[in-house]
Amino acid sequence: MSQESNKQGKASDVDGISRLNRSFGELRQEVAKVIIGQDEIVKQIFLTILSRGHCLLVGVPGLAKTLLVRTLADALNLRFSRIQFTPDLMPSDITGTEIIEENVKTGERSFRFVKGPLFGNIILADEINRTPPKTQSALLEAMQEYRVTAAGQTFQLEQPFFVLATQNPIEQEGTYPLPEAQLDRFMFNLWLDYPSFDEEVRIVQSTTGHHVPSINKVLAGSDILYFQDLVRRVPVADSVVKYAVELANRTRPQNGSAPDFVKQFVSYGAGPRASQYLILAAKAYAALENRLSPDVDDVRRTALPVLRHRIITNFNAEAENTNSTEIVRRLLEP
Repeated sequence: MSQESNKQGKASDVDGISRLNRSFGELRQEVAKVIIGQDEIVKQIFLTILSRGHCLLVGVPGLAKTLLVRTLADALNLRFSRIQFTPDLMPSDITGTEIIEENVKTGERSFRFVKGPLFGNIILADEINRTPPKTQSALLEAMQEYRVTAAGQTFQLEQPFFVLATQNPIEQEGTYPLPEAQLDRFMFNLWLDYPSFDEEVRIVQSTTGHHVPSINKVLAGSDILYFQDLVRRVPVADSVVKYAVELANRTRPQNGSAPDFVKQFVSYGAGPRASQYLILAAKAYAALENRLSPDVDDVRRTALPVLRHRIITNFNAEAENTNSTEIVRRLLEP
């Protein structure tokens, strides 16, 4: 590639980052018509989309997790599918199933595959931990390889494709913990907290009247795909990559660089996918803030939602009332 082409490409990417910044501002305005507060959660979900990742939203019932995902889908001109996970849900209810079809003229019968709700762009996996692991695992291939194998055939999923799953805390009755392989497919694990007093007042005022806000479409699928490619092209310094890898390495108790509290409280640390997501999230974070390259602080900002569901604590941690969130926070201390 010539020097002139390089310059044009860089100039185009700079314009693209400015456009991304404006588009996110518009998206945030549309979501704010319905969702009061949760600004950082909205930003982190969009970071996940830009990074071609998937997101797990955790919170007690009534915190508008489902409404948040639905509103975001309304603001994006994409095909939306909602799957309500229940204890009796089967894998075929998600991926699709074969049906027998009869030709009226010839009387011949043949099987036809009917695609399930997984064939969409935005998939809301509502209360994903209400269904047994057998059904949860139906999402694994789709989330990692963007395809579905069913009835002896492989079907490619349309891009962009991302899963936004909601989950009640494991302590709630009638829930099944997600397997580690399933958890690792989620780029971010976001915890929703209760709104502040003032936010709750505004929520009650806005939801107990007749007004129903109208959500405008902000971005189409082609826009999302362009921004996803743009984020991949964002340059990152070797020192930032090394910091992300070092941070992931320090979560592994068998690693020599792991601090004593990790060796004491952790059974298994984060794998290489965590390092990849730390850098992708840092790139997306920098682009959203109209910066051309991420720094170490961008990695630190996204470390908690990337790492906390990838750290498996042991009995010592349970005895000391220490969880993975506390371990990540200690790792980030100066």
